[in-house]
Amino acid sequence: MIKVVKTIELTSGMVTAAPIYSGNGQLVVGSDVMLTPQLINHLKFYGVEEASIQDHHSGEVHADTGKSNLISYQDRIRSTVEFKHFKKEFLKSIRFLRSHIDDIANLKDKQEEEALLSEILSLFHEMDGESHMLEMLHCIRGIDTSTYAHCLNVAILCRLMGRWLHYSKEDVDALTLSGLFHDIGKSRIPKSVLMKPEKLTAEEYSVMKKHSLYGYEMLKPLSLDARIKRVALMHHERSDGSGYPLGLQTEDIDPFSIIVSIADVYDAMTTDRVYREAICPFEVIATFEKEGFSKYNTQYTTIFLSHIVDTYMNYHVRLSDGSLGQIVLKNKKDLARPTLYLSSKEYLDLSAHPELYIKEII
Repeated sequence: MIKVVKTIELTSGMVTAAPIYSGNGQLVVGSDVMLTPQLINHLKFYGVEEASIQDHHSGEVHADTGKSNLISYQDRIRSTVEFKHFKKEFLKSIRFLRSHIDDIANLKDKQEEEALLSEILSLFHEMDGESHMLEMLHCIRGIDTSTYAHCLNVAILCRLMGRWLHYSKEDVDALTLSGLFHDIGKSRIPKSVLMKPEKLTAEEYSVMKKHSLYGYEMLKPLSLDARIKRVALMHHERSDGSGYPLGLQTEDIDPFSIIVSIADVYDAMTTDRVYREAICPFEVIATFEKEGFSKYNTQYTTIFLSHIVDTYMNYHVRLSDGSLGQIVLKNKKDLARPTLYLSSKEYLDLSAHPELYIKEII
């Protein structure tokens, strides 16, 4: 049961039933968060007048055990009807891509292109907002780590990015297909290189890098939006000229290619690979903030990472020193270092503690 409570009547121990936003749209407190005196004061500071509250809460982190008293937030999502539907559609889309890869490489007409786009759109069916879709993507990681799954993940992230940038429907569709096709050239890379469970040799890496040229060659004769073709060629280019295959810099890189490159790197780093385990999203965000702004467009990167962090509001995390906490406030100037409510019943602003970082989302 959910009830709406005025902010002045909120008390410690109440649990939010929905995300709470400020008047200008900033996320203040996530859903399923136990309120504390500090959080209630925070809501008042942002002028929030009322909040949707649960009658009972779950998932509180206890200081005496260091463990949640119920299943994790991710496990609760995985048990929902929405996630089961998403998983079914996700796996169906991967099977579609896997079985039609030759057709994708030889598109004959607009109908085939629209069929592929329809597969992506089916994943958004009944999804309650963009943050919910990102939660679905986070919880489905590990189910399939193939190139097909990666391309599908990137396509979904690109579609969300297009919305965040307020692109037209036509541009959002083109950006979605750009993400879907960006690695199509890997179909011409030998499996011995593509699936090698360890670091590639210099010679093997040279072979792998050819996939961007192969992809462009495969898409060039087809009646697709030219930006989709350029993404296949340019998605490994970097703003500082350190990318490949052409060594282009910011002004010469197609904007769609910049967006796809951000989604591509984020998904690749946060997903298990044949040669390493997935990296915690907050470690990836920290890497982007430390190194990425010189390699990627700052505006696009900031928008992308900010929305990613919004998704993890109210998640429980484990820090590098082993302590547990819950993310309660985003730090706009240091996205990898939000404020946490620790199992010791204390608040911790990670931006003031450079020796600590989020090691794991639990």
